[in-house]
Amino acid sequence: RAAEPPPPHRTTGSTLLHPLSALLGIPLDQINFVACQLFALLAAFWFRIYLSPSHASSAVRHAFATLFGIYFAVFCFGWYSIHLFVLVMMNYGIMNLASIPNIHRYSFVVAMGYLTLCHISRIYIFHYGILTTDFSGPLMIITQKITTLACQLHDGKKKNLFPCPEDSLFIPVPSLLEYLSYLLNFMSIIAGPCSNYKDYIAFIEGRHVHMKLLEVNWKQKGYDRLPDPSPTGAVMYKLCITLVSLILFLTLTKNFPMAYIIDNEFLDKTPFLSRLGYLYVVTQAAKPKYYFAWTLADAVNNAAGYGFSGVDERGTFRWDLLSNLNIWNIETATSFKMYIENWNIQTAAWLKRVCYDRAPWYPTALTFILSALWHGIYPGYYFTFLTGILITLAARAIRNNCRHYFLSSVPLKIAYDVVTWAVTQLAVCYTVAPFVMLAVEPTIKFYKQSTLVVLLIPCPYMTFHILSFHFENSWISTISSSRG
Repeated sequence: RAAEPPPPHRTTGSTLLHPLSALLGIPLDQINFVACQLFALLAAFWFRIYLSPSHASSAVRHAFATLFGIYFAVFCFGWYSIHLFVLVMMNYGIMNLASIPNIHRYSFVVAMGYLTLCHISRIYIFHYGILTTDFSGPLMIITQKITTLACQLHDGKKKNLFPCPEDSLFIPVPSLLEYLSYLLNFMSIIAGPCSNYKDYIAFIEGRHVHMKLLEVNWKQKGYDRLPDPSPTGAVMYKLCITLVSLILFLTLTKNFPMAYIIDNEFLDKTPFLSRLGYLYVVTQAAKPKYYFAWTLADAVNNAAGYGFSGVDERGTFRWDLLSNLNIWNIETATSFKMYIENWNIQTAAWLKRVCYDRAPWYPTALTFILSALWHGIYPGYYFTFLTGILITLAARAIRNNCRHYFLSSVPLKIAYDVVTWAVTQLAVCYTVAPFVMLAVEPTIKFYKQSTLVVLLIPCPYMTFHILSFHFENSWISTISSSRG
């Protein structure tokens, strides 16, 4: 049975907005979250205009970003925010005391260990319930930043021993103020995203936009000097997406709960294909809250002037350096790989940096396992990510052996894209359902009732592979090599 939502007034954070919570019937911690993000949006505009690098020193900008971030953390999480500060200070000590060859290992073990202990405490105290004041989100983002910075320090100093990207080179050990600002700034303390330390420092010092613009030859475009792109258009666009996502969350999400797919009456009276369709609908209904939170967080950073990523081929200024998702690519994904590459983008980049690129063996499996551990210790997370390993490996093998048969003509390519889109969406629905349900019992019940999904997912690919016999004489050898 799914846990009942907590009463709106239960929170360890501020109760200042309790009347609004009671009026709207929305839990107070959610009200506090939205209020802080909206206030952060206003503060970000003020920060960009009145505390710009031309008006204030880097130290003042660091201090303002840090103090407001600490205030937001205390407002939302109350005494739970101590966990954030403890983790930050422990790893500051590690960063200054550990040797460069080991700094990334010690930081990773301490940060992930502390995060995991906090996750475990939630399980034993709340028994699969939704924590009324969930401080794990900010702790997860801080863990990403701590380990990212540690890896960059290690890679930059050991560039001759380890193949590191250019953004890791020559990063000095930050001062305490720089360190606190990077980890606790008001733009990302509540909902992220994790960003590159070098980019953040360049933003504070006023070099962020110019770094990206110097890659373009502006004299050939008729400019005498570097332009000064404004984030206002990008912020307005993202706020529109945020508003639509909020409306969908308040309507669609509440009317299509994931728990209904394992309701006994629903299972007994609904045909299998209808259940499959409903699974797709409830999975879609679970997305708006992520679209809302991540897009609003992106808009906050852009409003402060952070997140500029350069210029596209059409000459349009891009503000997607910190974007956590690409909604269009998610909804039109024709492969499992394309889907996960456009979902929680900054977390995927973090996993690649700290795990996939460093894993001595089985990088895909280890990366999925780390992702599950980072999310928490709810069993549903592990069902999801272990299933994700199998789906990823199977989809990769099938795509490599099938796709080239359907590139010879436009109708074949369209047919392939349509079917692989449907199969990808079905695979995602099957994979993420345990992530939403969290507990073991509903997950096992879901698996028992949807075993046929596992067989349906590869069927279109297999059918395509059989049809390819008409286009390629080496079909038998292809099957044999793929099995080998």
